Amino acid sequence: MASQEELFASVDALLHEEPQLPLPTERARLREEAGITQARLAQVLKTTPQTVKNWENGRSEPRPPRLEAYQRLLEGWAAKYPKTTPAASAAPAPSPASEPVADISPAQAPAPAPKTPAASPEPSATRDPARRPARTAARTAAPAAVADPRFPHGPLVVLDGDGTAHGVGGIVLDCPAATVPELVEWTLREAGLGAGRLHRHGKDADPLVVLTREAAVRLGLPERLADRRGLRLEEGHPVLKQLARAKWKLTRRGFGPWARVYRPAERGERQCVQLAVVPWDAFDARAWPGVEGMGPAELARVLGVYAQRVLTPRGSTAVSGLELMTALRPPTRAVRDAATGGWVSGYNPGSLGTAAVDPAPPEAPAEHPVARDWEGGFLDEEAYQWVRDVDLLTGEEASLPWAVGLDVNTAFLAAASRLTVGLSAPEHVVRPVFDPKIPGCWLVDLSHVDVDPRLPSPFTPSGVRPSGPAWYETRTVAYAQELGWNVTPSQAYLRRATGAYLDPWHDRLRTAYVDTMADLGVTAGLDDTALLAAMEHHKDTDPAMAAVLAAVKATVKGGVGKLRERPQGRHYRDGERWPALERPTWRPDIRAAVIAKARVTMHRKMANMAAATGLFPLAVLSDCVVYPSPGRSPLDFLPYSTSGKPLPGVFRIGVTPGLCKVEGVQSMAWAVDLMEEGANPARHIKGDGHDAALDEGE
Repeated sequence: MASQEELFASVDALLHEEPQLPLPTERARLREEAGITQARLAQVLKTTPQTVKNWENGRSEPRPPRLEAYQRLLEGWAAKYPKTTPAASAAPAPSPASEPVADISPAQAPAPAPKTPAASPEPSATRDPARRPARTAARTAAPAAVADPRFPHGPLVVLDGDGTAHGVGGIVLDCPAATVPELVEWTLREAGLGAGRLHRHGKDADPLVVLTREAAVRLGLPERLADRRGLRLEEGHPVLKQLARAKWKLTRRGFGPWARVYRPAERGERQCVQLAVVPWDAFDARAWPGVEGMGPAELARVLGVYAQRVLTPRGSTAVSGLELMTALRPPTRAVRDAATGGWVSGYNPGSLGTAAVDPAPPEAPAEHPVARDWEGGFLDEEAYQWVRDVDLLTGEEASLPWAVGLDVNTAFLAAASRLTVGLSAPEHVVRPVFDPKIPGCWLVDLSHVDVDPRLPSPFTPSGVRPSGPAWYETRTVAYAQELGWNVTPSQAYLRRATGAYLDPWHDRLRTAYVDTMADLGVTAGLDDTALLAAMEHHKDTDPAMAAVLAAVKATVKGGVGKLRERPQGRHYRDGERWPALERPTWRPDIRAAVIAKARVTMHRKMANMAAATGLFPLAVLSDCVVYPSPGRSPLDFLPYSTSGKPLPGVFRIGVTPGLCKVEGVQSMAWAVDLMEEGANPARHIKGDGHDAALDEGE
């Protein structure tokens, strides 16, 4: 038997062992409660996001000195965010009256186990509405791993004209529905479709059914919408009558290319199905290149990858980009009511909340009611459209044979990283002291700031030097201060409550972009020469993944643009409010912050390039910059150290957001001719007949 001294020695040794951390799932919960991303936590603890991910899934444990710091942080969060009961996390959050409101997806009903093709019922038996089976047969040779057992058949299906629903991972379901109401019932009761929430306080994704041309006709829908302006099914159409008789409702958008069919929630169960009609241009060819020509199985693959990496599509890529922000930063969470002890819906820290906030007059577009009779000027934070004066070209530059266009990968997404934005309403301040940490807009004169005329001004989208006082977003004014100039704003509209609202959005889309590029053979491990070679043909590697890549990029641009959605529709009248203004995510100030940071970052890199190499750009269009070059490759003019590493602070070749790839190569004579005509070489540098568009995000 052990002596008392031996036992005490063992206890003392235990007390001096390394700190014990919460379980991995609890670590992740505490971080999410605090509204901190894995990337942000990695930055604080001086490690990598993958390491933090490993800590939260149990693959590895932190070691000193990070162990003690991590434990200290978790203990602080645990005191601030105590673990709630299951009833608390299930408390529903308030939703607009026009939308389904429950948190829980109806697809939790038991779904049939997948069967082999041989075990499936005969087509004649399964596709006759009068003999519809109680359950749906699922056919797949190798079912994909199910992340959420409540949704065994994934987030979506693509329905063909024979009643076959093609799902993610090769799953094939027999759909006996002959009408739209029957399709909705089948989707909710039998199909086993849906996706889990992206945040513990968020909502599960509604199931998506994509209708091919043949499927739409089979269900009684027209091949083409007669209303080409409103893109809605006309009043009195038989399908609308069928839905009304079955007591199904549509949102205010009606039955268009993206239709949401729902009933009010019952016993906390959400009853909503999203429909996308392919022949009605549900998938814009600019955002989803090639999908209209894909077969149902291939289309299901494309949409399934997008759903897994981004979210289940809920409309255009712009709509999905905005919805992703809310899915990752839900406006509410369950909190304990101190008076009653019960659970109620409360504000979720770090989110935009549930109430729409009007902008300051200079932040608003001219159509906004707060801008009526406003004569104090407007914020003009837009992307670059600049061409250097051809008279400023030197003979040495003009003698170079090539003009090479560099494209910054997802420049707006890179700008969203670690971007502090305002979470509250603007506050007007007279004669403020400039603080680069406070988001807002400032009235200040930057016309005295001198920059080389061979570079665009960093303060205007046109690149022309400002002529007097104007409104600028915080990042633009901070850059003037960074350049060593004194800034003395006369007034400002500032937001005191701040946060990195876009961080989770950035992190998820960045991962989606990098993973999809890897599927196309372009990985971060390639050296610059190999990466440029891989980029030349990456879109031909896999057309399906190329479509996903285009959709991810369109989600970034469109999501930023939706933050300042302008009036739409023939019913709008000047001076009226429009529906988008009632969204908490209608935030032109956040859009301005993203674009201002992207433009300032572009200027900083151009200035660093000039300092390091003496090279100046010929033209800039948003995220594309054109340089004169002695060769056809950017490696012929980008600066590298003697050890072969890219110099810091300049344009660099790479696959991640913020790094560069080749946009196009043309002769220098071609570029000079365009400059003399007043045209922008950056717009036409691709030379494939598809001119680059300005990334306004509208």
